[in-house]
Amino acid sequence: MIVAGCNPAVIDGGDDNFKELRLSTKAAEYIQKGNDFSLSFMEKINEAEEGSYVISPLSLQYLLGMILNGAKGQTADEICEVLGYGAGETGSVNEYCKSMLTQLPKLDDKTTLKIANAIMVAKRGDLLASYKNTVANYYEAYVESVDFSNTSLALSKINGWCNRNTNGLIPKILDDLSPQTYAVLMNALYFKSKWVKTFDKAATAEEPFISKPGEKIKQKMMKKEEQFAYASNNVFRAVRLPYGNGSFSMIVALPQEGNTVSDVIASLNKTGWKSLAGSMSSRQVQLWLPKFESKFEADLTEMLSKLGMPTAFGPIADFSAMTKEFVCIDMIKQKAIIKVDEEGSEAAAVSIGVIKNTSVGFDPEGTVIFHADHPFLYFITENSSGAILFAGRYNGK
Repeated sequence: MIVAGCNPAVIDGGDDNFKELRLSTKAAEYIQKGNDFSLSFMEKINEAEEGSYVISPLSLQYLLGMILNGAKGQTADEICEVLGYGAGETGSVNEYCKSMLTQLPKLDDKTTLKIANAIMVAKRGDLLASYKNTVANYYEAYVESVDFSNTSLALSKINGWCNRNTNGLIPKILDDLSPQTYAVLMNALYFKSKWVKTFDKAATAEEPFISKPGEKIKQKMMKKEEQFAYASNNVFRAVRLPYGNGSFSMIVALPQEGNTVSDVIASLNKTGWKSLAGSMSSRQVQLWLPKFESKFEADLTEMLSKLGMPTAFGPIADFSAMTKEFVCIDMIKQKAIIKVDEEGSEAAAVSIGVIKNTSVGFDPEGTVIFHADHPFLYFITENSSGAILFAGRYNGK
């Protein structure tokens, strides 16, 4: 076993209760890969969104981990590739997820951290016993049979689970369901903690905030001058604000003049998150931090497909480790919220994956089921270029 995490000497305000994650060498590697995935995830969100956003890469990792356990072949390999894991390492991924699930909530008695997983499966369907045992053992996933034909009742169960497991911060994740829904996989992540050194509410004051070049708005700024872990380079400056006993922190990365948040992400992608943590040292910092609340919701289906796992969303998806039925992912979505004030932070996220039945399947032996028993189109193409030489339709006449 090795210790994973930042040196507590770098974290201002930690106390005797400080704890660090204890992970196997393999699991520690997944931490770094998870951080790389987080930056790639942020990069895509940053390209698509102009306003403020909050996301939870960890919540999405847990959801994809449960999905990965149901996948085989190319479908599984692509999910591993997106997450940054090696092909065929599902077992190691499970051990990593279980270790994080077990340890993270116990690191800080002053911090509330909850991780919950659930699967709601259609009454007409049946998850394989091996799959149910795996997600129960490694993800502590709650499994329930649901009648998806009764849309209002199914949505009530799904949204009710989200509400309970985010302490009411996210009362709803879905507004509708497809009649082809086979299963709904969910992860909920909830965090609440106080700063080691809270901000004086009396010092909070409205100050100008440059929302974009040439545009200033008024923003409530929390103010404090203290010793903080700090780092600076030619792209951005960063400060670490510890929570609770120092096991958790918020790192704020501020672009240097002439740079943008996209430049910061690119810089971190180049140098790595680990190098930032290692470069921080204690400095006296006059800190102004906005008091804010952000909410964000995104359909991640297209984004994840473009990141490298398109097969999971199509008709030849192989989820034969989950079910004997032909299914694929219909949608992956995340909803998140964060509140930051003088006392600390509260945040929650729900990641959801909707699995649907498909009319074309991929059997466990690798044979595509293709019955041309109704009108179809045909194309004669040049293989190297894909150029179509002839095309037609056959309807039996």
